[in-house]
Amino acid sequence: MSRPNLTTSMATRLVDLMRRSGLEEGAHVTEQWAADELEVSRTPVRKAMLFLTEVGILERVPNRGFFLARDAGTLARPDLGEGENVEQSVYFEIADDYVGGRFTGSFTVADISRRYRLTPRQADRVLSRMEAEDLVRRKAGGRGWEFQHVMATVDAHDQSYRFRMIIEPAALLEPGFTVDVEAFARHRRQQEALLHGDILLLPRAELFQVNASFHEMLVGCSGNQFLLDAVRRQNRLRRLIEYRHQIDRSRLAGQAREHLRLLDLVESGDLKEASAFLSAHLDKVRSIKTGIGGES
Repeated sequence: MSRPNLTTSMATRLVDLMRRSGLEEGAHVTEQWAADELEVSRTPVRKAMLFLTEVGILERVPNRGFFLARDAGTLARPDLGEGENVEQSVYFEIADDYVGGRFTGSFTVADISRRYRLTPRQADRVLSRMEAEDLVRRKAGGRGWEFQHVMATVDAHDQSYRFRMIIEPAALLEPGFTVDVEAFARHRRQQEALLHGDILLLPRAELFQVNASFHEMLVGCSGNQFLLDAVRRQNRLRRLIEYRHQIDRSRLAGQAREHLRLLDLVESGDLKEASAFLSAHLDKVRSIKTGIGGES
């Protein structure tokens, strides 16, 4: 199963350490203390602390160091480590195996139980969740399960982003485009919350949904149901492969800031600039996630 990158993993361990230590808002968090407690060198700790500063969990004061921006007791553990729920862990392991080409063909509840060391009831709950998210379906006649058609290759993921670069910027230029004031305010709060800790703290599925629904909301404001249906279908198809990217959260702060900038542009009425900005935003994310036409 894929693991978080070093910065994300170390940041998660540091959050756990601060919670176990009962640190309160304003507590001084030193690199040496964290390195000693986690039994690692100061270099990865510093990178993790800079990331936690970027997402609003720590505050960096020049010439003084890092300080906790909120009580550690409010920092819920994300689904990135050994302590995550067994069914949640297997859910992502199945997704990763499928995307990685290690899980093909049809299967039964018994197959899932045996392969992932679950009870039949646990396996059934995992498959029920995946069915509700349109990732798997029961075979005709009810004998076994199979995956729905979803993206599982880098090339398909790249093509999906290129398709979105055609559809989403065009939606902002539709003659019927109207800002949904209430929806804009709700999504602004969600994106700001990402920059105040939620990037690290939200479960992968919820993190994906926050950002996918942001793009659906923008396209929905176009008033063109065909464009909205196309974006919703893309989000359903790319869900599994996107879950793999959520284990590395170190780049998501920049994306959240760009989402907020996009809201500003749309609310200012400069839809042409907003459309161009959205296209560039999608292309940047495409290059990061697929490694095609840019740095991976």
